[in-house]
Amino acid sequence: MMKSATVFVIFLFFCILFLLMFRSSLILQTRSLPEILFASTWNPDNKQFGLGAIIIGTILVTGIALLIAIPISLFSAIYISEYAPTKIKRIIRPFLDVLAGVPSVVYGLCAFLFLVPLVKDVIAPWFNIQSTGLCIFSAALILAVMVFPIIISLCVETFTAIPLSLKEASLSIGATKWETVKKVVFRASSPSIIAAILLGFGRAFGETIAVNMVIGGIPRIPNSVFSPGETLASLIASKYGELMSIPIHESALMLVALILFLVVFMFNIFGVIILRRAKKRWNY
Repeated sequence: MMKSATVFVIFLFFCILFLLMFRSSLILQTRSLPEILFASTWNPDNKQFGLGAIIIGTILVTGIALLIAIPISLFSAIYISEYAPTKIKRIIRPFLDVLAGVPSVVYGLCAFLFLVPLVKDVIAPWFNIQSTGLCIFSAALILAVMVFPIIISLCVETFTAIPLSLKEASLSIGATKWETVKKVVFRASSPSIIAAILLGFGRAFGETIAVNMVIGGIPRIPNSVFSPGETLASLIASKYGELMSIPIHESALMLVALILFLVVFMFNIFGVIILRRAKKRWNY
């Protein structure tokens, strides 16, 4: 039974892959892949399917989200694993699991109601920039919030698995608690931290609904982080209904889906491989 289920999952994976490759072949027959990836104009009405500006928007949103999420997640994980009382740990761990399971549309709605006005009225004016709040920065902030539970949970699991003897050896030679964390816990956990970041990247890169609700939906190269933009995932969500009746448009969106599928798959595979090696090393 388990073997059949595994075979079915693998079969489903390749079905999706071949379906996306087949449906995106039409656009690749008329244009080269580099032309599509590096052209900056997305205007299907004029038969322009350049993804350059959208890829830049995707990289900006994902990069800013990870820049915000990584340090906050690491400090939170250190506090939970090394400093927090046992009672606090018992409360926080299930709370993180709940946060990881909240539907992305709920995050998007909260961001639209509270984050967008905050960016429009407070954060952007603080930099002397006018913004509607529907912008790259708002999308990055909500993505960072969505990535927190993944990175924190994986890092806490790793930090608590570090053998106590390593920490005691560091403390016994006069190192402080913080020095032990920096020079022993962080160093020993570095592969798992990288794996957690890669898995968080996969979540951020492929997130669709929450980003689509706050990014502005304009496929052009942004002037600043407070400008509206578009990501690969939000492009599919926003254009799916209106373009799917035209074969070349449908094929272009299928190519975008194929790119997303391959990138997220690749980063998740790297993350899982590194995480398994770390688990095998520390036996957790």
